[in-house]
Amino acid sequence: MNAPLYSHYKRWLTRAARETRPESLGEKMRFKLIIAVLITASGLTAAPQAIDKFNELKSSVENWTRLNLLSGVLAVSAHEKEAVEVALFEPRATAAGQPVRAASDDEFRWSGRVAAGRTVEIKGINGNVRAEPSSASEVEVVANKHAKRSNPAEVQIKVIEHEGGVTICAVYPSKDASRPNECAVGSNWSSHTHNNDVVVDFTVRLPSNLNLAARTINGEVETGAINGDVEASTVNGSINVNARGYVVAQTVNGSINAAMGSADWPRALDFETVNGGITLNLPAATSAMVKAETINGDISTDFPVTIEGRFSRRRMNGTIGDGKHQLSLKTINGSIRLLRGQ
Repeated sequence: MNAPLYSHYKRWLTRAARETRPESLGEKMRFKLIIAVLITASGLTAAPQAIDKFNELKSSVENWTRLNLLSGVLAVSAHEKEAVEVALFEPRATAAGQPVRAASDDEFRWSGRVAAGRTVEIKGINGNVRAEPSSASEVEVVANKHAKRSNPAEVQIKVIEHEGGVTICAVYPSKDASRPNECAVGSNWSSHTHNNDVVVDFTVRLPSNLNLAARTINGEVETGAINGDVEASTVNGSINVNARGYVVAQTVNGSINAAMGSADWPRALDFETVNGGITLNLPAATSAMVKAETINGDISTDFPVTIEGRFSRRRMNGTIGDGKHQLSLKTINGSIRLLRGQ
């Protein structure tokens, strides 16, 4: 074995033995794996290349061992597992005192062409969905996974390319084999996490002439000026969207702020929340039958509205223009604002 390389191994092994103190089963297994890599690396003869390879293998084995202690590949006690989880997933401080995210984050990327007029559908459970316009010819989706307790690798990102566009889902592991979580196209979708705390944040870069359907449960939905239609839904989170087409949006705990560029809608548009206000910016040429109601809040509009029946500051049934389209806005705790754009 090359003398400088042997010396390098010896120094590192001595330090590792002193710091590791392999008393528990998990620590012993980790220590043995690292030694096995050292033995394998000892067959390399060129010192500079061997040292590089040694460092690479050492890092890989340490990472592999830490992750597999959590996933059950190595048998460890509950106390040992808890200690490893804290070391891996709790933020730690740098010398300057700034928090650093633990190295448990995982990233998924997908890119592909979607025909004009089709829809890019994103489905998550825990995490935000953010979309921005792109001048590229392909859609790009980035999913960043992170957690404090659970293993991010357990959450898969599934892609379904279909006639209507593409659907991309965060699929969590199921504890019930008879009810597996699946990725499905469209709004009829059921999934669960079983206390898995992995958060998946989606970033979507959307070319022109494509639509977006963004669905999550615990997270926000936000877009730039998308050159298409937007359908946004969440439960615990706000919605802030901007589209040159039309918009529909529903949440429960959060506000809705939406801007639309189209005054011609092929369907009735609904904006609903429970705890939060609704602010909707509509084109000046809008023509719609409007139903707006709130309980704890008020209603205001920049448009001249022909009122039907009784009018109050908390309920309004009226017509903008000739009433060609249908528009519904409902909240319980929050105000409703109709703004007139250009």
